[in-house]
Amino acid sequence: MPPVQASALEALSSGGLLVNRTHMPFVLDGGVAARARIGLIVLATDHTLEHEFRQIFRIPGVALYATRIRNAAEINPTTLAAMEAGLAAAADVILPGTPFDVVAYGCTSGAVVIGEENVFKRIHETRPEAKCTTPITGALEGLRALKAKRIALLTPYIDSVNQKLKAYIEARGIEVPVIGSFNHEDDNEVARISTKSIYDAALELGRHPSVDGVFVSCTSLRVAEIADPLERELGKPVTSSNHAMAWHCLRLAGVTEPIEGWGRLFRI
Repeated sequence: MPPVQASALEALSSGGLLVNRTHMPFVLDGGVAARARIGLIVLATDHTLEHEFRQIFRIPGVALYATRIRNAAEINPTTLAAMEAGLAAAADVILPGTPFDVVAYGCTSGAVVIGEENVFKRIHETRPEAKCTTPITGALEGLRALKAKRIALLTPYIDSVNQKLKAYIEARGIEVPVIGSFNHEDDNEVARISTKSIYDAALELGRHPSVDGVFVSCTSLRVAEIADPLERELGKPVTSSNHAMAWHCLRLAGVTEPIEGWGRLFRI
């Protein structure tokens, strides 16, 4: 063995270094968020939202960063309103100091009770640069894009929350003549309502001749993967809290190309 190689092996075996370059050249690029950086505030009890977003956001250069906000598992107007105080802090801990294109608050009924503008105001306290959305914001924009004017509404909520949601949607120009609910307050269990149960309920409501679209409300309900087959069976557009908010996040971030497999909304 040549002397140089022998000494090199001895250096390695004794813990020494063959090469120690401390200033290797590098360049910076846009990283995993080269196209869009999207922040997501998820309820502490939510099992579904991040899962569905990550399924949809399989787009090179689009990155999702999530944090959690404390909430009560029992969903009612009082517990929903209590989340407002934590929104600014929740937004602040998503990659502190890094600018975001969009920050979304993931609670449909919470955004209705707190009010969209109040949600945006709280987020902008710590993320002034970001565009903002919520599930109800995305749903309203999505339903308008789909030209749905009279919808069937499916939720897991108690009646007092349903009536607030119905009034909120109708005050913004979309009629809600048909409502169905699983009437279950425990958010942890709502996440386990089967996709077949959701499919069957949405199909029953959506078949009503007075409606031209279906909105399934609640970020815990698993709807994104069944939106496309539901639309094919109904012949009407279908969207949900996560489905519509994901679409709206992408559009706000300037990501506008059609995405196949997720229903009509993602082809607009």
